[in-house]
Amino acid sequence: MEIAALIPHIEALIFASDRPLTTLELVELLNNTFGFMDNQITLDQVENGLEAISEKYNSEFYAFQPVHSGGGWTFLTKPEYHTTISQLNGDKFIKKLSGAALETLSIIAYKQPVTKGEIESIRGVNSDYSVQKLLEKELIVISGRDEDSPGKPLLYTTSKSFMDYFGINSSQDLPKIQEIQQEESLYPSIIDADMTTQSGDAPKSAVNYDNTENLKEETKTAQLELVEDETNIDEEVEVETMEEIGENDIQLNEDDTSDDAIASEEE
Repeated sequence: MEIAALIPHIEALIFASDRPLTTLELVELLNNTFGFMDNQITLDQVENGLEAISEKYNSEFYAFQPVHSGGGWTFLTKPEYHTTISQLNGDKFIKKLSGAALETLSIIAYKQPVTKGEIESIRGVNSDYSVQKLLEKELIVISGRDEDSPGKPLLYTTSKSFMDYFGINSSQDLPKIQEIQQEESLYPSIIDADMTTQSGDAPKSAVNYDNTENLKEETKTAQLELVEDETNIDEEVEVETMEEIGENDIQLNEDDTSDDAIASEEE
């Protein structure tokens, strides 16, 4: 069957579905539709049709586009129309999470499957309320029990709603911890202005060693100047002190002479 003939059927299935459809599900549904045909519709044909549909809706003419999210294909409005459509839904579909809930959700996302005891061990506080809220918002699910642990505690994993809400298809699509740490790492403060990008991104290369050497030399020079200034100050203080001592001696001698003269007159 020609790809051009398949495209409208693929679009109709994605549009009508209340959940994301995987490529394999589309293949099965299309084969059920055209079951009378001798040649079965293949995975490659559906993938080529999806690629053509994505290219079609990339045009500025359309306000929505097919997106592979939550493990399957669905139609979503484009980001630039968020403000417009938010007037219709308001806060209805906004999942507001507290800091504690976000911490708990992050631990589950990266450590899944994980027990509540393991979550509390990492956070250091009781997490009953946070886990319950995440279950109510359908961002996590109970995936079974840990048969090897005492009491066989429940295991928690992220849900399909979580993947759909965050626009990912599996836990493998989450940002790597190493990447986050690299973004948050501190960069040397002594850098060449030419080494940074115009957008203020991290430096493109290592520290500018020429500038470092210059700074060292300037520091040494400043230190020497400081020592010389201190020496000059000491010398000036010493001179001033000696002058004051000399003036005091002269004044004292004058006082003594005046006293002798007065004494002679009294005799």
